[in-house]
Amino acid sequence: MATFTPGHLHIERHALTKDDVSYDINLDYEVATDPKEGKGIQFKMHGTIQGKDMNEPFFLPKEQAYNFASNVTKIAEKYGIPKHLSNIGSVHKHYDAMFEDVRAQLNMKSGDPVNPEHFE
Repeated sequence: MATFTPGHLHIERHALTKDDVSYDINLDYEVATDPKEGKGIQFKMHGTIQGKDMNEPFFLPKEQAYNFASNVTKIAEKYGIPKHLSNIGSVHKHYDAMFEDVRAQLNMKSGDPVNPEHFE
């Protein structure tokens, strides 16, 4: 199950068998400015994975904000979701809505200049 409202994505899954995975993850985000990276999005991924609390904030500069799903996957794996289940992209339509919201919040348009240092 997943729900999206601007600034917030909630993803929940209940294990169906003893070998399955449970999680209840919230991903909150807002525009922020980092002194080194400049304007971007501050994310806070929090909730529970396999019954264990987790709280992982991360910042992505404007040029990398679109890649939030990669960070979410890495954090999920760090907290115990197996690699074959860590791509929680089954909520694709919600990620699409979040992607568009991030784009709107950062006022991003095709052809905007980028800082190549953000990709090193």
